[in-house]
Formats: sequence, C-alpha cells, structure tokens
Amino acid sequence: MLKTIHSVLRDESGATAIEYGLIAALVSVAAIAALTAMGQNLASMFSTVSSALNNAVVSGAGSS
Repeated sequence: MLKTIHSVLRDESGATAIEYGLIAALVSVAAIAALTAMGQNLASMFSTVSSALNNAVVSGAGSS
C-alpha cells in the first residue's frame, strides 16, 4: 500500500500534460491577438481602397 502511494506521488505524467495545456493556451492567446490586429489593419486598408474607388467613380462620372 505504501509503495502505491509513493509511486502515485512521484508520477509526473500529469504535470507534463498540464505544461502542454498551458503552452497550447499561450499559443492560442498569441494567435488571437495577432489575428485581431491583422484584421483591424485589413479593415482599414479595405476602407481606404473603397474610398479611393468611390472618389474615382464620382470624379469619372462628372467628367463625361
């Protein structure tokens, strides 16, 4: 009985699984932050392109 308790206390396989879980969570948080920042930059870029196209259409329509 004492051997069993001692072996359970020395077992480190659960600690490794927890470490992998923490690493996966950290990578997920970093990916979400990067994709959010990239999404905001893309939205700004598409807004700029849309405005430029609208101005070109308006300018082109007035010249004919």
